[in-house]
Amino acid sequence: MKRIFKALLFLLLCANAFGQDPDMEYFKTDTIGSDKNVQLLGIPVAFYTPETDFGFGAGVQWFFYHKKNVYNQRVSNLLVTAVYTTKNQILIDAKPQMYFLRGDYFLDGIFKFKIFPNTFWGIGNDTPEEAAESYNMKTIIVKAAFLKRLPPDLNFGFEYNYEQDIMLEVEPEGQLATDTIPGSEGAIISGVSVIFNLDDRSDQFNPKSGQLLQFNGGFSSKAMGATFGYSKFIIDFRKFWPIGKKFVFAGQAYLENTFGEVPFQTMAWLGGGERMRGYFRGRYIDQNMMVIQTEIRHQFLPRFQWAAFAAMGDVVPTPSQYLRSPKYSFGGGIRFQVLKSTPTLIRLDFGINAEGNTGVYFGVNQAF
Repeated sequence: MKRIFKALLFLLLCANAFGQDPDMEYFKTDTIGSDKNVQLLGIPVAFYTPETDFGFGAGVQWFFYHKKNVYNQRVSNLLVTAVYTTKNQILIDAKPQMYFLRGDYFLDGIFKFKIFPNTFWGIGNDTPEEAAESYNMKTIIVKAAFLKRLPPDLNFGFEYNYEQDIMLEVEPEGQLATDTIPGSEGAIISGVSVIFNLDDRSDQFNPKSGQLLQFNGGFSSKAMGATFGYSKFIIDFRKFWPIGKKFVFAGQAYLENTFGEVPFQTMAWLGGGERMRGYFRGRYIDQNMMVIQTEIRHQFLPRFQWAAFAAMGDVVPTPSQYLRSPKYSFGGGIRFQVLKSTPTLIRLDFGINAEGNTGVYFGVNQAF
């Protein structure tokens, strides 16, 4: 039975497709030899979230062993994936991650093409459930970040962001059809961000100690071809405390603020599999968002963990209105370490929010 279970997991390998727009991280077999400079690996993909229902597809990943970060042994790679969901959503991603000069410089890129039927309730933290309307949108995203390592654990650099959102279909009598919502006729985003992070976590995917402090501040400018001009600032702080040998207490504080003429596509979206599990990602949208969440993790068998989590967050039009009507969610789940030699986890979470709605999230690695 153990062999059958492992075989099924190999076939069901999950994308980290939590929420509306998944950043895809994949479980990879350990059969690639390190004696070659370049290796190619085929990857099956499967996942489930409230935003997508079941998703499945395939990908290929190239590993470039002659371009390695010698400080943490991470290998340069290019990942290309194609995914289709039971909600008729199409997602095609290409993600190069390349190290130069022994890892002192890092290029992190993203190309995304999406056709994504979705749900819109309006803007604000009190939109009613009956306001839900369907829409379909095509999106092209190109991002390229170039970072410099500042020993021992700091990274600093710049990122160019381009996004084109084309509205394919809206409900004739809905809010998006009135053209009063920024971005309801589509949007082009073009701008530059500054990135700074301090990362001394014990592991990138399943940390047991350490911290991550990341700042991203940038703008979209009409002078660079955008249809909307605004600025965005994101602070993401995560801390991990080991408790004995088998428990870990994890905490995260996430702050996202935007100022200016902001289309709804790039506003702060509450919910999803990473922040505020139990809320549909995009159930509440506004220009600013704050989320605080905690999680206790327990290793009860050599390759199994259980976890319990709780979160508080809100979206608001101005930062001064934070905590006036916060949202709450909580839940728990199971994690399974697929290979003894790697920290990669398969995660199954169940979340419930203060309004009684629930969400099931099946994917890879910890939520944060």
